[in-house]
Amino acid sequence: MRIILLGAPGSGKGTQGDLISGKYGFPKISSGDLLRQAVADGTPLGRAAEAKMKRGELVSDDVVIGMIKDRIKKEDCQKGYILDGFPRTISQALSLERMSPDGAEIVFDIHLDDQVVFDRISARRICSGCNHIFNLQLKAIGQREICENCGGTLIQRADDKPEVIKDRLKNYHEQRETLVVFYKEKNVYLCVEGDADRAKIFENICIFLDNKIAQAQRTTGTDDCL
Repeated sequence: MRIILLGAPGSGKGTQGDLISGKYGFPKISSGDLLRQAVADGTPLGRAAEAKMKRGELVSDDVVIGMIKDRIKKEDCQKGYILDGFPRTISQALSLERMSPDGAEIVFDIHLDDQVVFDRISARRICSGCNHIFNLQLKAIGQREICENCGGTLIQRADDKPEVIKDRLKNYHEQRETLVVFYKEKNVYLCVEGDADRAKIFENICIFLDNKIAQAQRTTGTDDCL
């Protein structure tokens, strides 16, 4: 099964992806995480992508598609996987179908107002030690912004700065509509209201996902089709 999470940056895709992975056992694949790891490792791909990411621009399709293709070939993806931040364009969606044509598919589009997205992302901090994510809107971190888990310094990612967020949202909206139409025509698209308690959002996602899994099992006549 392929689970695709659509939504603007900061809409909660990553959080819901982690929750889905924890319950159903599918690995979560984040295109952003893959790219940031490549940057941190100083790979040729990472160096090529770093400048674009800092400006909030999208990395070229061939780079992202190649990374996703390599990842979903791994053994832990054979029964299913969760995609967070991919596909973002029709070209990427078509490439995904070519590289992984079989199995059930479901798309959750987590919708959130742009101002809420802007406020969330600009308040997001990441621990330089353990990589735990904090939101200054939700936690009283204090002026020093120290991680409550490991004591590391909290930092703001370059692509989370206000001037970059605007470009990220612009890029997102330019690509979103055609992608939504594409998945609606496939009858696999579901819009989920993102401005709610994350537990409630997850509960709603699970209702649809359980039904989709049951349908897939009935179609194949087996309980081992995931």
